Order: sequence, then structure tokens, then C-alpha cells
Amino acid sequence: MRYWDTSALVPLLLEQRATPEVADLLSKDSEIVTWWGTPVECVSAAARLRREERLTVDEEETVLELLATLQKSWLEILPSEEVRDRAFRLLRVHGLKTAGALQLAAARVWAGSTDRAELVTYDGRVALAARLEGFRVLPG
Repeated sequence: MRYWDTSALVPLLLEQRATPEVADLLSKDSEIVTWWGTPVECVSAAARLRREERLTVDEEETVLELLATLQKSWLEILPSEEVRDRAFRLLRVHGLKTAGALQLAAARVWAGSTDRAELVTYDGRVALAARLEGFRVLPG
């Protein structure tokens, strides 16, 4: 089981350069853990691409259907005081944006104190902070 942030999940929903790589990671370990806000970020990405005319309305709807299907199978870390408090600390220590801090905080809540947890991301800031926080970052 691995923690997946939005940057790693979007290529599962839309054909992108990273799609073969994330599909391979998922084929080797099909259990996904992610944050409660991840579906909102995925919808935001699809809507932005549609507004930029890089997706049609039909393609956007297909992405949303795939997201709903994928969401049924993953473990979702819900909002909590622990996630919020960890995000506060991460924002003060690392060069993260809000969503990245919440993603990494949720990952740490899920992983507990283990230093063997894996996090899948294509966000460079999240990747660096995750490494410094003891995660094995994929793809690597």
C-alpha cells in the first residue's frame, strides 16, 4: 500500500507522459491511500484542462467517471486536527503550498512513525519534503 498524491493520480485519469509509469506502479501494488481533498484537486485539474480547451466536455465527464470508480477502491485519510496540525508544522519547515502540506500531513498520519512508507508524487516540492520527512518517494 502506497500513499498517492494528486499529481500521481491525475495521470491515471488522463493520458499524460507519466501514465505508463504510474500504471506500472499501480499494477505492482493496487492499494491506494490518499487525502480527502484529492478528488477535489482531480476535478479541478480536469476542469482547468477543459476551460483551456485541452479536454472536451465528454472527455472531462469520462475523467470524472474514472475518478468516481477509482475513489471507491482507495483508502481516504479524512480531515482531522492531527492532519491540520501536521500541515501547520510542514508549512513552517518546508517550502510547500497548502495542498501539498495537507497531502504530506495526511500521508504522515497514515504512515505513523514508520520510515519505510512509500509516497507517489510528481510534485517536486512534495517529493523533497517527503524525503526529508522519511518517506521513500516514487517514482524514483
